[in-house]
Amino acid sequence: MKDEEELIYKRLAELSRKSEDGGYFTFTDFLGLSEQSVFAVLTAKERGIRYTAFGGAEGCERIMLRFGDADEMGYEIPFPIRLIKAEPKSAKYADALTHRDFLGAILNLGIERSTVGDILIRDSVGYIFVKDEIAEYVKESLTKVKHTDMVTSFIDELPEGAFFKTERMRILLSGERIDAAVAKVFSLSREDAQALMKRGLVYVNGRVCESNSYTPKSGDTISARGHGRFIYRGVSGSSRKGKLSVEIDLYV
Repeated sequence: MKDEEELIYKRLAELSRKSEDGGYFTFTDFLGLSEQSVFAVLTAKERGIRYTAFGGAEGCERIMLRFGDADEMGYEIPFPIRLIKAEPKSAKYADALTHRDFLGAILNLGIERSTVGDILIRDSVGYIFVKDEIAEYVKESLTKVKHTDMVTSFIDELPEGAFFKTERMRILLSGERIDAAVAKVFSLSREDAQALMKRGLVYVNGRVCESNSYTPKSGDTISARGHGRFIYRGVSGSSRKGKLSVEIDLYV
């Protein structure tokens, strides 16, 4: 485990122990895939950790962990997450804004990345999950993204049906291997897919997958950093030439 990963491991273990020993809830910052992978190592080594994961909405990739068991404690504390809607003052003159544009504008406010969750974009309108402690500051300070003046407001939830959509796809594979699936889904060569895995950029259910020959299981969420993610649904048949017909749900 690298030094940075070791620090993350110790921090997560400390939060878990504080909750267990003190009988109260503890929360992490937002965790990206690499931090989630470290947590997977922790749960494998220390069984029985009681926690809940949530990113502000079902389907979020960046999540916060809450250590503690509500049933055992007899009470519950909600996740300290707020949702900010940032929309152009004038849609007619707005730039075509991207995730990178919004993230850059937020980080330029002096915000730590760990305090910001998923940033979702639809038609240049941004929906930004942030920690409660910085929510007011972000709402008041995020007045411009790229060259576009913005209006911000707090909302309780995402517009229904607009996000985390998946599209069912069928792909043909010579065998159920993760490197083959990643290559096919993201139009990469097998060598390029294996290179991503070697660099620790492919995750299965939030944990780094280092085995090229790993056999995906139905329901596995597979993420390739910089390319996207999909849910593996399994073999549905075979082609006349003997290749496996595999179904996946691609996040679009």
